[in-house]
Amino acid sequence: MRVPYAPAEAAVLTPAAQGVKTFDDPALAVAHIIALYDEATEFLRSHFRAVMQGDEPQGRYRAFYPRLEMTTTSFAWVDSRLSFGHVSEPGTYSATLTRPDLFRDYLTQQIKLLMRNHNVPVKVSVSDTPIPLHFALPEGAHVEGSIEDRLGGPLRDVFDVPNLETTNDDIVNGTAGRDAQGHRPLAAFTAQRVDYSLARLAHYTATSPAHFQNHVLFTNYQFYMDEFVTWAHSQIADPDSGYVAFVQPGGAVTTRDGTTGTPAVKMPQMPTFHLTRADGNGITMVNIGVGPSNAKTITDHIAVLRPHAWLMLGHCAGLRHSQSLGDYVLAHAYVREDHVLDDDLPVWVPIPALAEIQIALEHAVESVTGLEGYELKRIMRTGTVVTIDNRNWELRDQSGPVQRLSQSRAVALDMESATIAANGFRFRVPYGTLLCVSDKPLHGELKLPGMATDFYKRQVAQHLQIGISAMEALREMPLEKLHSRKLRSFDETAFL
Repeated sequence: MRVPYAPAEAAVLTPAAQGVKTFDDPALAVAHIIALYDEATEFLRSHFRAVMQGDEPQGRYRAFYPRLEMTTTSFAWVDSRLSFGHVSEPGTYSATLTRPDLFRDYLTQQIKLLMRNHNVPVKVSVSDTPIPLHFALPEGAHVEGSIEDRLGGPLRDVFDVPNLETTNDDIVNGTAGRDAQGHRPLAAFTAQRVDYSLARLAHYTATSPAHFQNHVLFTNYQFYMDEFVTWAHSQIADPDSGYVAFVQPGGAVTTRDGTTGTPAVKMPQMPTFHLTRADGNGITMVNIGVGPSNAKTITDHIAVLRPHAWLMLGHCAGLRHSQSLGDYVLAHAYVREDHVLDDDLPVWVPIPALAEIQIALEHAVESVTGLEGYELKRIMRTGTVVTIDNRNWELRDQSGPVQRLSQSRAVALDMESATIAANGFRFRVPYGTLLCVSDKPLHGELKLPGMATDFYKRQVAQHLQIGISAMEALREMPLEKLHSRKLRSFDETAFL
C-alpha cells in the first residue's frame, strides 16, 4: 500500500522564473504568450505523468497562466465610432490568458488595436494565478484508475484544482473592480473562466472548441439540424462555396477529400455541427434543446470564444389572431420571464434590438421568400417576444398571463430567445431572433402530430436558409460596424 503523501512537508515546485518582457510587435507578444503557456502546461503534464506512473511527489507542483499588461498615461482621443480596441482612461490594464494557440488570431488582432489606438507597447509576464491541472491536460485526455489511489491522497494536495474565486463573470457583469495589483481588466474573462467553458463546450457538444466558428445559429428542434447537415454537405461539395470542412459531434471531419474520424455513436446533450472556413468565419449550429436553462448554459460557454454574432432560429407560439402558422417573428424587444439571468442581469435592464442584425435578418427574409416592403408584412411580424420558463403555461389561470402579454404588446412566446439575447447583451455578443409560428394556443390552434410533421417539412428548410443568408451577410460586415457600441458600458474592457 502506498504511503499517503504529506503536503505540509513539501515545497512548491514551479517552472523556472521568467521576467517581464515588453513588445511593440503583436505577433511577437503572442508568440511569447504561447511559449509561456506551453512551458507551464508541459511542466504540469510531465509531473502528473510521472506521479501516475508511480513516482513519489516531490512537493506541490504549480504553474501559472501568462499575463498581458498595458499601461497608458494619457486621455488620448480615440475614434468615437469604435466600440473596442481601446481603454477609457489612463491606468494599467491586464488579463490572464489561456489557450493562446486557440486564440492566436484574436489576441494578435486585439493587441494590434491597443498599440495602434494608444501608441504604447504591451508587457507579457507570468501571472500569480495557478493553472488547475484539469485545464493543463490535453483535450480529450483520459486518466485510467483513481487519481487519489495513485497519489496516496487528495489531488489538491499535489496539484492546483479549479478555484471559483477566479472562475466567475464579475468582469462582464461589471462588478469586478481592480485586481490585487490595482489593474483594471483588459479582457472580458479570466483565464480560468475561459478554461472552464472550453471544457464544458467539449462535454456538451462533443466537439472541440477549436471547431467553433464566429457565427453561431441556435435552434430548439432537430429538424433544423438535419436540414443544416444536408445543406452543409452540399457546400463542401461545391468548390466555390468558401467552406472547407464539416465537423460533426464526435470529431468526424468531412472535406472535399473525404471523411476522417468517426461520428458520435450517441448524440451529446447539445448536438453541434460546424461548417468551417479557413478564417473561422463559417457557421456553427447548436441544438440547445428546450428551455432557458439550456439557452443560458450554452451561451455562457460559447461567449468565451468571442463570436461575432449568434442568432436564435426556433419555433414560437403566435399570440395574435392575424398571425398564421408558418409566419415569421423578428424580435425587436423581449419580456424576460425566464428568470435564469435575474442575478446576473436585472430584468429592468433593456435588451435593445441591434440595427445591424435586424437589417440582415429582414433582408434575408426578403431574399429567400421573394417578398419585400409592405408585402413582407403578410408573413412576418416585428415585435416583442416573451420568453418563459414554464412550457405548460397554458394550463394555468389565463387572466393574469394573457393580460401581461397584451400589455407588453407581445406577438410571440417561447422559452429561449430572450435568454439568448440577454446573454448576448451581457457578454457583448451581437444577437438576434427570428422565430416561426408553430401554434396559436390562445386561438385554439395547437400542433397535432400529423399537422406538425407537414408544417416542419414545409417551413424548416426556408427558415434555416434565412438564418444562413443573414449570417453570410453579417460575415461581410466590418467588425467595427457589427460590434455595436450599444453593447458597451461606461468602463469597458478593451478586448472584444
